[in-house]
Amino acid sequence: MMIFNYLLLIVGFALLIKGANWLVEGSASIAGRLGISTLVIGLTIVAFGTSAPELVVNVIAGYKGNVDIAIGNILGSNIANIFLILGVAGVIYPLRVQKSTTYKEIPMALLAAIVLAVMANDAVFDSLGFSTLTRTDGITLIGFFAIFLYYAYSISKNGTDNEAEVKKLSASKSALMIIGGIAGLALGGQWIVSSASKIAAGLGASEALIGLTIVAVGTSLPELATSVSAALKKHSDIAVGNIVGSNIFNIFWILGISSIIRPLPFTPAMNFDIAVVLLATLMLFLLMFVGKKHILQRYQAGIFLFLYVAYIACLIIRG
Repeated sequence: MMIFNYLLLIVGFALLIKGANWLVEGSASIAGRLGISTLVIGLTIVAFGTSAPELVVNVIAGYKGNVDIAIGNILGSNIANIFLILGVAGVIYPLRVQKSTTYKEIPMALLAAIVLAVMANDAVFDSLGFSTLTRTDGITLIGFFAIFLYYAYSISKNGTDNEAEVKKLSASKSALMIIGGIAGLALGGQWIVSSASKIAAGLGASEALIGLTIVAVGTSLPELATSVSAALKKHSDIAVGNIVGSNIFNIFWILGISSIIRPLPFTPAMNFDIAVVLLATLMLFLLMFVGKKHILQRYQAGIFLFLYVAYIACLIIRG
């Protein structure tokens, strides 16, 4: 039975990622056929589509009451994005970072983590006996996300961002890809949450541990593939921008939507994981001024990988 849950988890991830790809490709094709600019497609369909795996898993987990999986998925994804994915990509090829990313986007990702830390600690700041990401918190996070979208639009308008490449497909094929993509996301997300909670119970591990590790890394596979591919092609701006943007999306957009749908109770133990998110983002910022400026060097990427292994070890010890 346990083997079946592992297989279901793997198939769920495959469906989730393929579903997101189909949804993005089909939607972008229809938008292109309707004359919508590639700029708008890149800022909306492609950007939201790459965050679809985390969003679907969170909505399903929140709806089913698997709150620790929902919050752990986002925190774990953000940690894996910097320490694991940038670590792997940076070891492959030193990553040059645009000044706008260093001075604006990385600080915005740091702001997102700080805002989450404050919102998730009602028990500390308001002397309450519990902490919850409320619907009001969710609306506030969406407000921050709207500001980020406006910023992304403004830099794209100035020509400092790459436009999306749109493959034109037939209307029928585009429609089928959209339908198949939505079905893949829904089914894959359902299977991931269900199998992950059963695996946690079978191993005697907490849902938070599974959410912070297996689910988080699984939903970050699109970012991993994109960043590694970009590093191999020496398109380092794409590798870093993809990760920083994803971390901002995860907190402002996905946790915002998730907590609006259903308030998310927050366990104090996860403050450690928020602290690691803050540390990872702050380190990424500070390393831009160490050695070669605005470049994540190989030895620095190696430090990221070491810290990720150490973090996973801490999670296992914590249980």
